[in-house]
Amino acid sequence: MNNLDTWLVVPLYNEATVIQQVIADAIQVFPKIVCVDDGSTDNSASLAESAGAYVVRHPINLGQGAALQTGFDYVLSDVATEYVVTFDSDGQHQVADASAMVARLRDEDVDVVLGSRFLDTRTNASRLKRAVLKLAVIFTNFTTGVKLSDAHNGLRAFRASALKSVRLRQNRMAHASELIAQIGRAKMRYAEEPVHIVYTDYSRSKGQSLWNSVNILVELILK
Repeated sequence: MNNLDTWLVVPLYNEATVIQQVIADAIQVFPKIVCVDDGSTDNSASLAESAGAYVVRHPINLGQGAALQTGFDYVLSDVATEYVVTFDSDGQHQVADASAMVARLRDEDVDVVLGSRFLDTRTNASRLKRAVLKLAVIFTNFTTGVKLSDAHNGLRAFRASALKSVRLRQNRMAHASELIAQIGRAKMRYAEEPVHIVYTDYSRSKGQSLWNSVNILVELILK
């Protein structure tokens, strides 16, 4: 399978250290990748482009939700698009997991496959991070009616036909819950896939591991 009917949408913000390798690895399996550079102040965009990705630029930082929506609009304009994968730019997601999720869309009667780090034991998250994410799961499951084990995992695979009903308006971290809510309202058929999230020294040094989880809870409460 050459995956020419599939796009990876990669929100990108100041990931010059790793983005070239992330794209180099992913493009071997997914030849169509768009990075949405969300106002980076480093050379992330040019590095992504040199690795083979298409790049769309936001002149200022708008947030991950806005970057994803820009990416969705871009890839859905391609009439050949059948499947769309959201994929992080920091090296935490695995290409093999994304490939397995698209394979399920091809083989199963579902509209979206959502990654979960809690369906197996491969992901080495701290107790505190697990606790914060579990609280977010409880909140999201209660408010959306979509029952998931990991409601804020950035690795997702959609049928393009289903993704057309999604319109993100929460620009920052709360977009993840908004997306789940829209999946529920659209009555999409969904499944979860065990995925391995790799928390690297690089991502931990940026404070992503815990603070993103805390930000999710704050935005859920205030939105």
